[in-house]
Amino acid sequence: MDEILTTVQEDIHYRFRQVKLLELALAHSSWANERGCPNESNERLEFLGDAVLELCVSQEVYGRYPDADEGLLTKVRSRLVKTGTLAEVARTLGLDRSLCLGRGEETQGGRGRESLLADSLEALFGAVFLDGGFAAARELVLRLLGPRFPETASSPPAKDHKSRLQELTQDLFRDRPQYVLAESSGPEHSKVFAVAVHLPDGQSFRAEGGSLKKAEQSAAALALAALRPRSGA
Repeated sequence: MDEILTTVQEDIHYRFRQVKLLELALAHSSWANERGCPNESNERLEFLGDAVLELCVSQEVYGRYPDADEGLLTKVRSRLVKTGTLAEVARTLGLDRSLCLGRGEETQGGRGRESLLADSLEALFGAVFLDGGFAAARELVLRLLGPRFPETASSPPAKDHKSRLQELTQDLFRDRPQYVLAESSGPEHSKVFAVAVHLPDGQSFRAEGGSLKKAEQSAAALALAALRPRSGA
């Protein structure tokens, strides 16, 4: 567990004074319930982090788009804080691998569940807020979500990760990425798909999702993050 805690702190570039808060942020209710400690889950932190996230993003869009009316600001904020966006960020950070899940949730594909991943990211924001205050939480929120802010409030949503990755690999390697279904698991009503994306330079990235499309998008997001230094972005 100590290694996981260290890795998460390195990945978010924040060192906790109270590491117990980070442990709590990574504890899903299924894990806490199995151990007979239902109050030691991340649900309360998720509640707090949801409010912290909303305030941070609201403040940023208000200042970033001075000519936008309330309707446009609301649309931008909604795109940034929606479950799918937060789940993608959580996967990029590797939170899907760091969470403590109960056996039942684990076998049912909980690590690929978007709502669970989004909640865990909000819990992390809540933990940073309690540990370091609003400024620390805001810095983390904007660093993770900053690249997803549109140029203007009326700009269309950014291109999906697969489209962006294909354009980037064409520019860098004059070739396209290849997606391969590695495995699928779980019951029919709640399958989790694992997809690997292979880049022309030999690198491979793997991610999971509740559908093949979502898994491919998540794998593409990981590849984009790895290629960003070479792209100059």
